[in-house]
Amino acid sequence: MEAITGGEPGPVVTEANGQRAVYFLVPAGSTARKAWPAGGTPLNATAGRISYVPIPALSGRTWPLAWRFPPTEPGRFVPALLLLNAASALLG
Repeated sequence: MEAITGGEPGPVVTEANGQRAVYFLVPAGSTARKAWPAGGTPLNATAGRISYVPIPALSGRTWPLAWRFPPTEPGRFVPALLLLNAASALLG
């Protein structure tokens, strides 16, 4: 994704402990009603369910969270279709 987007795929958060999760910030609702491959978990807030994504501060220490790619401008997100295609290619 980094190569395809010229080095700036949009905001991505990594977690340094536990399962070493990677969170791709996408526009609200853009992961709904898409067939995600096994191993990819879209976090959607739906009726009766609340999802959240931990976000580190833009500066300072926030271990175990860190920005792999910090936000570069307001409203800039990882393109959901690009993420879906990359996840499908990597996870099958």
